Parts: sequence; C-alpha cells; structure tokens
Amino acid sequence: MHRAKVSLIAAVAAAAAFGAVTAKAADTITIGVAGPMTGQYAVFGEQMRRGAAQAVEDINAAGGILGMQVKLEVGDDACDPKQAVAAANDLVSRGVVFVAGHWCSGSSIPASSVYAEEGVLQISPGSTNPAFTEDAFEKGWNNIFRVCGRDDAQGIVAGKFLAEKYAGKNVAILHDKTAYGKGLADETKKNMNAAGLQEVMYEAYTAGEKDYSALVSKLKAANVDAIYVGGYHTETGLIARQARQQGLNAQIISGDATVSEEYWDITGKAGEGTIFTFQPDPRKSESAKQIVDKFLAEGYDPEGYTLYTYAAIQVWRAAVEKAGTTDVDAVADAIHGNTFETVLGELTINEKGDVENPEYVWYVWENGSYKELPASM
Repeated sequence: MHRAKVSLIAAVAAAAAFGAVTAKAADTITIGVAGPMTGQYAVFGEQMRRGAAQAVEDINAAGGILGMQVKLEVGDDACDPKQAVAAANDLVSRGVVFVAGHWCSGSSIPASSVYAEEGVLQISPGSTNPAFTEDAFEKGWNNIFRVCGRDDAQGIVAGKFLAEKYAGKNVAILHDKTAYGKGLADETKKNMNAAGLQEVMYEAYTAGEKDYSALVSKLKAANVDAIYVGGYHTETGLIARQARQQGLNAQIISGDATVSEEYWDITGKAGEGTIFTFQPDPRKSESAKQIVDKFLAEGYDPEGYTLYTYAAIQVWRAAVEKAGTTDVDAVADAIHGNTFETVLGELTINEKGDVENPEYVWYVWENGSYKELPASM
C-alpha cells in the first residue's frame, strides 16, 4: 500500500512537472540568429549576436510578443555553405519560428531552402547578393527577406564612381569567388563598363590565404591606379598591407564587408585612405539613439550589422503583432508591401522581400576608424 501510495504521488508529481514544462513552452516563442560565430569573419557574427540578444532583451522587458516571452537560439555557419545548412537544420530542430540571418550570401542562400521547407521565416541583416531574394521569389517562397540593400544597388554607386574618378586610368577588379564577393565585383564591373571604363585586370583570389604577394606583383606590373576588391575585410586588409609593402600605392576600394574595426587591426597604417560603400551609419540615426546609448553604456560599439540584426527582429515582431500569430504565411503577408519603424529608420519591404530604395554612401578609413564621406566626394 505504501509503495502504491508513493508511486501515485510520484506519478502526480511527474505529471505536474510535465504540465509546468508544457505551460512554460507554450508561453515562449523561440527565434534564432545565425551567422559566422566562429572563423575569420566572426567579428560580424558577434555583431549579429549582440544585436539579436539586445532586441530579445528589450522585447521581453516590454512584455514579450502576443503575451509570450522570446527565447533566442544561436546558430554558427562560419560563412560556409554546408555548415549553414547544418546550422539551419539545427535551429529548426530547436523549434525556431524565425531566424535573423544569415550574414554571408553564400550561407543565406542554401540555408533559405531549409527555412522554406520547414516553414520558418528568414530575414537577413547582411546578405546582399540579389539571388537571395530573387531566387526565392521565382520559386514562390514567401518567407525570405532582408533589411539591407543589394549588390546591384551597391554596384551602381561603386561602378559609376570608378568610371568618373579613374577615367583613362588603370583599374583592377578582384573577387574572392564567393556569392558575395564575386557578385559585388561583377555588379561593380558591369556598371563601370557601362559608364565607359574597362578594367585592365579582372582576377579571382582564394579567401582564407595569408600571402597575396603574387597577386600584388601582378597588380604592380599592370601599373594599376585603383584596386576594387569584392570580398571580405580580412583578405582586403591583407591585400592592402602587402600592396604597400611592395610599394604599390594604388587606391584600395571595397564594399560593405569592410565595415569592421578589425580591418585596421589587419592593415595598420596601410589601411589609411581605403574607401568603401555601405549604407548610412545607423548609429547616427535618431531612431537608434536610445539603443545605441544602451550599447555604449555596456562598453560595446554597435557598428556594422549590430543594428541591422536588431532591425530584422523589429520587423518580424511588428509583423507578428499585426498578424496576431507566428504562423509563417500570416507573418510573411504582414511584411510584404508594408513599412516598418526600425533602428535603421523607416523600412518598406517590397513583394520580393527587399528594402525599397536602399541608399549607399562612401566611407573612408582614417587614423584607425572609418567615417562617412560627403556626398560631393
């Protein structure tokens, strides 16, 4: 009798505990952030993780979403396509309904297939290759979005600049063979060529190497005046440093993956004068002031894609509240064609999942930091 009573009490306790766990799960919405948390581009993964964590903290402090608290899961893709698919599947197994990610276009594009199949909404804060949303749109997927601009918009700015500033001079176009780097280089080349300037050298390099002296020697032999690098800040920094070591003083020009203080750690004084395109600095936006101040008070500078990741979660949250559910189709419908107030300012997302009319401006590296250049440069 005693054993039976103990067993009954244990069963009741277990059932109560299970009920508590179930109730707790029902009161939680799980979302993910995915990017290069490790590897040579981990600085951008850290930006994403910081932005996502702050967004979730702020949401929960304000009462959550639809009366539920938000739980954040982190996925690491190391900017590797295969690892991105594995990370996406892992996040799905952890019950996420939304992912702010990935960062590298070469990761976002293959991961999007997983999210489309599993019914998870994806908003990338930094994948700029047009194929990310274009391919999804053509396949009829309604769950793929981004809050950054696209390489075809960025390439217009860079290509026209090169054609105007280096008319009659020697320009080299380099790329790292990735979806992001080659895509950006090709868009820049296309627009530069259309504006009347042909490059004297179009060359691919392998990301992850440490010695680009042979490539620099070819650039020097071609007597280049400007080097456009379609790639990430690590390789751009090494090429810049090794160019200066060989006495090549050509202007280094790149894209939005140069927006990290780590670039200067790689180049030192060799990075002085490097220019690159990126969207207007969101840290200077009045809509971001409160959040920026919060980051700074914690000793963290929310540069690069920190606020873009925060904004991706803001868009998703607003759409969930409008839809009254986390159902992917309902939330997607609440995003397409609508405008959202974010730390980046007002964002309108079109039917393809892209931001309407993204603006790109020029930045320059000076004395260890980068600053926005005037529009008249």
